[in-house]
Amino acid sequence: MSLEKLKLSKRLTATMTELGYLAPKEIQSRCISRILGGQDVIAIAPEGAGKTTTYVLSTLMKLKFTNDEAPKFLILAPNEERIDEIVEKFYQLSKNRDLRIIGLRAGGSMEDEIEELVAGKDIVVATPNRARAIYLKLALNLNRIQTLIIDDAEEIIKQGMQNPVRELAESCGKVQHLVFSTVAHQKLYDMIDTHLNEDYALVEVDELESEAIDTLDLLLYQLPNFTTKINLLNYLLQDKEVFQKVIVFVNSKLTAQKLATSLFQQNKTEIAILNPLFYDDFGYETTADFIEDEQARVLIIARENTNAVDLANIPFIFQFELPNEKEEFLNHLVKNEQNEDSVVLTFSTDLELPMVRKIEQAVGKRMDVLDLPEDLQIYNPANDKKKKATKEEQEDSSRGGAFHPKKESNAKTFNYGGGEKAKMTMKLKKK
Repeated sequence: MSLEKLKLSKRLTATMTELGYLAPKEIQSRCISRILGGQDVIAIAPEGAGKTTTYVLSTLMKLKFTNDEAPKFLILAPNEERIDEIVEKFYQLSKNRDLRIIGLRAGGSMEDEIEELVAGKDIVVATPNRARAIYLKLALNLNRIQTLIIDDAEEIIKQGMQNPVRELAESCGKVQHLVFSTVAHQKLYDMIDTHLNEDYALVEVDELESEAIDTLDLLLYQLPNFTTKINLLNYLLQDKEVFQKVIVFVNSKLTAQKLATSLFQQNKTEIAILNPLFYDDFGYETTADFIEDEQARVLIIARENTNAVDLANIPFIFQFELPNEKEEFLNHLVKNEQNEDSVVLTFSTDLELPMVRKIEQAVGKRMDVLDLPEDLQIYNPANDKKKKATKEEQEDSSRGGAFHPKKESNAKTFNYGGGEKAKMTMKLKKK
């Protein structure tokens, strides 16, 4: 497909060609016509798929240069670095250094930014918190916004900025909404559902490496929270005949210590920590020591301050937490003669799914998604709030006070992944 199929202006087509874009990426060919037609769009694609270029080109096509002081486009991004990248992309594709665009950053002088806004801007790029703060000072006029764009939505959610996004979307009123993310999950829809037009388009692009890496078997459990992860790990470890030797990766030594005390064990040497943080915690200095101890069944390894570890002859590797860098995960995936029968089981919450997608993109294949056991205890924080409210009600009744417990939330308490249930090969049973 050629760039002409995107029906961009001659100037933008020439600029794209000059920059080396000879053909549009899939997300551009599927989204730009919808955006130019005024449709709300949720675009799900991995890093490098061309999401930023998609909405920058669409914005430049829709932009009518005027001297109006009120902005027409509001782009929300998670951090200052991302804001700088977006602003530079606009300059690069428009070739207009006088483009009326401003980046509102978390730091710096708010007064200077307000002065620039008052002078008149067409495009505002900001973090949700900064945009909301300036809006509350009556310096960001949202009455003329035509399009609200949410960039890196998964990162905005991870940083807990959903409420400012909702408030800004409410203040913008009836506008076009464009949402770009690497993953789609319940928290994403909770943030934007009430503001989307009913005929919105969901565009999903699945770009993997052309050649898949020969990895260990990769299985995935999608879970709602940390406590349910603990419940699932305890549930699986009940089968001692299968899970005789298990490695569990977490991110920090404090988490390793917490997890060790949360897992069921019949003797002190059953659950161990590699180089434990506290002297009275049971542990080993090497994985070889763990393998040699017949009574030891689970070794918890914190990635924090831990060099490469030998995972040879470990049949089950649990990725209890996802690392901050995908390379820390990929180091343990390559198949060889010593681990060819090993299985990697990954526990992921919604907030960790972006890292799962990065790993899948790097290895060139998807993880097999497992169904959660039907009798697994799913932890729901709302139940704790309900118990607390009931207790407060009982304490309040002695004073005759009128106490009304909060309504139970309808929030989703679990997130089952798609795909057929993968079957683990329990080869230990055959031994």
